[in-house]
Amino acid sequence: MIPSNRYVFTLKLPLAVLVLCAAGFGTAQAAKDVRNATVGFSARIEQIVLPGSELNSKPQTKDSPIVLRIVDRFPHGSNFRYDLEYYGLESGSWNLSDFLQRSDGTQTEGLPEIRVEIAAVLPPGQVEPNMLKYDPVRGLGGYRNLMAVSAVAWTIGLVLLLFAGRKKSSNATSSETVAVSVADRLRPMVSRAIDGELSEHELAELELTLVMFWRRRLNLDQHDAASIIPTLRQHDEAGPLLTQLEAWLHQPGGAGDVDITALLEPYRDLPEDALETPGASFL
Repeated sequence: MIPSNRYVFTLKLPLAVLVLCAAGFGTAQAAKDVRNATVGFSARIEQIVLPGSELNSKPQTKDSPIVLRIVDRFPHGSNFRYDLEYYGLESGSWNLSDFLQRSDGTQTEGLPEIRVEIAAVLPPGQVEPNMLKYDPVRGLGGYRNLMAVSAVAWTIGLVLLLFAGRKKSSNATSSETVAVSVADRLRPMVSRAIDGELSEHELAELELTLVMFWRRRLNLDQHDAASIIPTLRQHDEAGPLLTQLEAWLHQPGGAGDVDITALLEPYRDLPEDALETPGASFL
């Protein structure tokens, strides 16, 4: 007997559902391969196989338009398979292979092109502001003396606050002395970085969080993106911790003795939610 069309349709329907479910599961498990991003926002390319010996990201230069991190790497036969994370400081079309180097110092000739497109945040023709200039603090003998005077004033204020608090109930006193600053939040991560316990991915996210924070705090949102990081490196407050992060990222084993208190000094009096911005999700 020849089966009816209705019977054949009934048999094919569950099979079609299974095929669609399997296809959806495969898509959900697929590795990320994002080749388009906007200036200042990170994207990832995962499980990409590159020929030859082990690769590392090149140290960032003053004019580098791309910040590239190797999040993870795996042996893949005689080659390696990589998870890459990048963000652009300048709009345009860029080849990520240009920002890679061999761990053994050999040439990178033969690497395939990894083309990404970075879109500008500002509309075309937008007038950009002039470069910011940082003048030394005058009148009190320079930045160090100003910081010393500020520290003394802060200490006197704290003592007065503690004595005044004794007149209040113990519960009120407790609530006034538990304030947490940005420095308190950063200290455990900096300690882990010194001990070599932070991964490249965590260091890169922390660096991006600090860049976006200082970019907004110093009113650099409309600034030329390619010059933001070099400008921050030269800044008295933003520079020390960002420079140290670069050392941890590009110098295996750290960069010598580190004074945590000095690194976190610019963040000591900031409220703990100061870094919680749309571009700073790491903390």
